[in-house]
Amino acid sequence: MEMAKSLIIDAHLDLSMNALEWNRDLRASLQEINGREAGMTDKPDRGHATISFEELRKGRVGFVVATQIARYVAPDNSLPGWHSPEQAWAQTQGQLAWYKAMEEDGQMVMITNRDALEAHIALWQNGEPDDTKPIGYLLSIEGADSFVTVDHVERAYRYGLRAVGPAHYGPGRYANGTDSSGRLNPDGQALLKKMDELGMILDVTHLNDDAFWHSLELYKGPVWASHNNCRTFVNHNRQFSDEMIKALIDREAVIGLALDAWMMVPGWVRGVSTPEGMNCSLEIMANNIDHICQIAGNVRHAAIGSDLDGAFGTEQCPYDLKTIADIQKVPLILKKRGYSEADIEAIAHGNWLNFIRKVL
Repeated sequence: MEMAKSLIIDAHLDLSMNALEWNRDLRASLQEINGREAGMTDKPDRGHATISFEELRKGRVGFVVATQIARYVAPDNSLPGWHSPEQAWAQTQGQLAWYKAMEEDGQMVMITNRDALEAHIALWQNGEPDDTKPIGYLLSIEGADSFVTVDHVERAYRYGLRAVGPAHYGPGRYANGTDSSGRLNPDGQALLKKMDELGMILDVTHLNDDAFWHSLELYKGPVWASHNNCRTFVNHNRQFSDEMIKALIDREAVIGLALDAWMMVPGWVRGVSTPEGMNCSLEIMANNIDHICQIAGNVRHAAIGSDLDGAFGTEQCPYDLKTIADIQKVPLILKKRGYSEADIEAIAHGNWLNFIRKVL
């Protein structure tokens, strides 16, 4: 069954983290990136990368939500991170400098307004070869710990930041995330107020259940979930319950489905389980997409937020995905399940595109 490749928008890629902390030159081929990591053991996914600019273009992933990320860790916090908010801020500024360097090299282009968005989408839909087109990106931050003060979010807005996820894993300076509990603290509430004033996107990914509901109570602006799966398939607080999904649908949110295997199949053991052994395939992404569509009664709220190479690679993602270009298999799976061409285009890129058009 042949299908033309859909334009894909992926709403969560940690590109600058890979470039700076993993020291990956995304301009190189994927074979070269992984070859350079042969024998390395400092990261769990060494030699298993799925992303390069070449592979993004092969997969027609022409627009992404690209992150900054730097966690502050208090002395009693065992998670990896930075030992002061100022150091975390400096790390995010280094990540910003990498994005700017890639723009200067013609690899990427930051999108901060609607005119730029429309021009970029038109470029990717002009029917010409994709192999030299820049990857468009909307800048997001995963975890707000690096904002030294609430006013730093306005500084970040001025350099192009448009979406903020207040929490990541564990306790945070503004909100607590995955595997923790508790509502937003006063600084977190002030952060949301400042974001509201700026018209920014609230990313509820990684908020624990208490903070999720508190944030929806407080925040009046646009809300999305860049990379979450459904709790009905993997019963863990990192995923969304059906009640949470319904609340997001009521807010006209879009939810990006992720490709980290532990979020896709129950019982995954990091470093032990294998995609083949756990029968983890791209069909499971389609299951999550379909579940959200069934709850909504339409296709307008499900999309892609792969999180590929977010500290995992082919050792911990679907066995039928070897590079990010293989996300193109998902539209075919949906077609076989009876989704129309229009529905598939909405899930591949249209839902994110319509959301971002309204916000910018």
